[in-house]
Amino acid sequence: MPATRSSTPSYRLHKPSGQAVVTLNGRDHYLGEHGSKVSRIRYDRLIAEWLAHGRRLPSDSASASLLVEELILAYWEHCGAQPYHRATLQGTIKPALRRLNKLYAELPIGEFGPRQLKTLRESMIDEDLSRGYVNTQIRWMKACVRWGVEEGLVEPSVLAGLDAVRGLRMGRSRARETEPVRPVDDAVVEATLPHLPEVVADMVRVQRLTGMRPGELCGLTTGQIDTSGEVWVATLRKHKTSHHGHERSIPIGPRAQAILGRYLRPELDARLFSPEESEAKRRKVLRAANKTPFTPSRRARDRKRQRRPQRRLNDRYTTGAYASAIARAARRAGQPHWTPNQLRHSRATELRKAFGLDGAGAILGHARLETTQIYAERNRELATRIAAQTG
Repeated sequence: MPATRSSTPSYRLHKPSGQAVVTLNGRDHYLGEHGSKVSRIRYDRLIAEWLAHGRRLPSDSASASLLVEELILAYWEHCGAQPYHRATLQGTIKPALRRLNKLYAELPIGEFGPRQLKTLRESMIDEDLSRGYVNTQIRWMKACVRWGVEEGLVEPSVLAGLDAVRGLRMGRSRARETEPVRPVDDAVVEATLPHLPEVVADMVRVQRLTGMRPGELCGLTTGQIDTSGEVWVATLRKHKTSHHGHERSIPIGPRAQAILGRYLRPELDARLFSPEESEAKRRKVLRAANKTPFTPSRRARDRKRQRRPQRRLNDRYTTGAYASAIARAARRAGQPHWTPNQLRHSRATELRKAFGLDGAGAILGHARLETTQIYAERNRELATRIAAQTG
């Protein structure tokens, strides 16, 4: 009489995909990245259900036993490992996943459909969040499920149901509408500048002259700038539309060059604008304004602070820190609140009046994907000529 087989199917590596896999009743079930926490959880759950139902799964659905919270955990691990997601990880992706997890953590992902997604959307509208922000959060929730489909963790029919939920349209929902971004008056900028640290004030001046995005300005390095011509050109490898194959070259005219020239560094990969340098300059100004003589104990404290600073500064300004510095300075100056993005709008308005839509698009890097190849050279020449005259 043959022996009864009682072994439990093993947790294995599927080498072509790098995923964990378990074979139950002749069918492979992919569990996510091999060795990850979520793949172990999914393996334990599948085996438990398989044993409880007489070594048969109660459903053939790939997503029948995967909970929403398990998918969120797997997607969060995936996003954390992708460099292109890091900028949006905390500010955009995390809030979306938190809301999803708060309401539906224990729900099997196969049961998460349009009704549940619309419930999440209504809850955000009740929080008085803006229509654009609500749409963004919903898109990241769908992106989480879409990634699950790509990885074989979620049935495609689940995503098809969610895609039927369209984004909120202007004037057709209860969601709050936000005011469009307007240019900031140059008089307001000039009144704010004296209340900014020297480095941040120069950042504002450069952005106003070049029309860079705040993220482009904060990440600028010496190695990105070609200083060989009359007009310098900053070529960015990573930018907002690089994943669409767009080229981003920023022409820098004489006035902007005069400012940036003070920040060029021997280290080509070092950021031009450093919070550490800004803090050192601020302390130098405070020392110069100090009328109390330095005592030996105070000098000792200063030396200790330099050796072991209480807080470590980043090697670059973040867009959030840059915007916060401007907001604080505007309050001190008694000026209305304004943001770095408004500087870009000011530059766009100026260029459109002087050189038309083509001129503004060439300088600011606005280009449609299908016309990039046709107009790239013409835009580069036009942008260089405009920067030489106005930058």
